[in-house]
Amino acid sequence: MRTYESVGVAVPEILLPKQELSKTKWAVVACDQYTSEPEYWQKVEQVVADAPSTLRLIYPEVFLSESAADAEKRISQIRANMQAYLEAGNLVGHDGMIYVERLAGGRIRKGLVLCVDLERYDFNKGSTSLIRATEGTILDRLPPRIKIRDGASLELPHIMVLIDDPDNTVFGPLTEGKGKLEKVYDFDLMLGAGHLTGYFVGDRGLEESIMRSLEALGSPEAFSKRYGLPADQPVLLYAMGDGNHSLATAKAIWEKTKEQATDKASVMNDPRRHALVEIVNLHDSALEFEPIHRVLFELGEGKDVLGQVLTGLVGTLREVESLQAMKEEVMASTSSEQRIGVLRGSGYGVIHVGKPTSNLPVGSLQPILDAFVKAGGAREIDYVHGTEAVEQLGRKPKNIGFFLPSMNKHDLFRTVIVDGALPRKTFSMGEAEEKRFYMECRKLG
Repeated sequence: MRTYESVGVAVPEILLPKQELSKTKWAVVACDQYTSEPEYWQKVEQVVADAPSTLRLIYPEVFLSESAADAEKRISQIRANMQAYLEAGNLVGHDGMIYVERLAGGRIRKGLVLCVDLERYDFNKGSTSLIRATEGTILDRLPPRIKIRDGASLELPHIMVLIDDPDNTVFGPLTEGKGKLEKVYDFDLMLGAGHLTGYFVGDRGLEESIMRSLEALGSPEAFSKRYGLPADQPVLLYAMGDGNHSLATAKAIWEKTKEQATDKASVMNDPRRHALVEIVNLHDSALEFEPIHRVLFELGEGKDVLGQVLTGLVGTLREVESLQAMKEEVMASTSSEQRIGVLRGSGYGVIHVGKPTSNLPVGSLQPILDAFVKAGGAREIDYVHGTEAVEQLGRKPKNIGFFLPSMNKHDLFRTVIVDGALPRKTFSMGEAEEKRFYMECRKLG
């Protein structure tokens, strides 16, 4: 592994499925998608059948509610599958980064798969590290993820990390020069999710040029000028886009590894110091921020969540005739005139917030929902992507959905630098089917 400590990254040996394997069956969507739609994962099972697939190497979160015994069995099988795939020669090593082009919704999003240094990452509130969380990290969500990763022989990333590169200095040379790179995969993703193409970046000169571009982006002078900040402001070079809790899990395991090591010097070369991710430019024209909506399931008898929300936000509810009317009104929300959509079996409405408690509607709403669920007002809360999903789930009997507006992606870096992490599940980089599919792997031991 070649390390570039000045920019907090490393170039590992990346493992890809051998050519004979079906890539369409191999690649599946991020495990934290379709968490309230088991029928999606049933379709994935049908597509994959008995073929080697990353489906056998991950734990789809739709199954997190299964019994402890079933969970242990699933995790044990995942580890066994990882070892079996390695022993069967299903994975082939490539000593270099992978440049990725993902076609979804008629647009191509560009990415670069490499490792980030977990020594340069801190997900805690008030962090000033080179790599930072953009949303609050829920510590209670880490233990099951830690159990899966701890002891695993492979890692598969659905993590996407953002850089703020308005002049496209990192990806420009890759896009222009891709004709000279080795194409290592090129296939349609399952269930109509688009197309994925990968190029092996094996040229050391190109690799070092990319690192120089990252160094220029991360120079204190360029950083302070870009955001109009004091010269001594700690640099934020990488902001989490997707997979915040997965990277936090990798960090927790790395800290545990260091703590338990008897040789404090040699442990710094342990593969668990790094995590495989995909880097994406915030300014990529194909990258859009989508809101993440809330659905409460099985409201308790006589429990009035809507009343509590209206009281807590000093809000008023206006009934509207259609989903489209609700959506248009909510999307006109501003920090001073916040609006939140409501979806129930009886129809649609828009909450006009009289007393915002946060700059974003999600920040005003979330504490009220958390308190309601904690007090037993609903069985659970889920975070869903897309208008269709929140409508389908929110309008079921005993459920309620809250439709939230999107945030401007260009506000992300400065907001995190100045205000710290956003409320959890504030934004999503695209709809569920546009999320990262598992493709690349890396050995952890």
